[in-house]
Amino acid sequence: MIDRICWALLMLLHLPPALALFRPSQLTAMYGVDAGSSSFALMQHRAALFLVIVVICIWAALRPEVRALASVTVGISMVSFLIIWWMNGLAPQLRVIALADLIGLPVLLLATWLAYRQSGA
Repeated sequence: MIDRICWALLMLLHLPPALALFRPSQLTAMYGVDAGSSSFALMQHRAALFLVIVVICIWAALRPEVRALASVTVGISMVSFLIIWWMNGLAPQLRVIALADLIGLPVLLLATWLAYRQSGA
């Protein structure tokens, strides 16, 4: 049951940026990217990739056999952002995203530990 809760929390963490795919004005609100800028399409693609992460988290909550791979996938997403943010000078406009990922890391670590313990890997 704890593993399902972890995956649900991780899904909720990634849901707001995923929903920006369906509400493009949210991209401007969340990231300050104007709809006319060349970066807007990239941010829409980012929202689509977050939708993939949301689907993976839901799948992992429902199917224990995908949790190990889901851990790797979600981990790459979260940790890579934190590394990129750190390497680029801790941009203040991205601090909220970084804090969300930092808060989610212990949940991901618990979900990962449970996934690998249950799979016997």
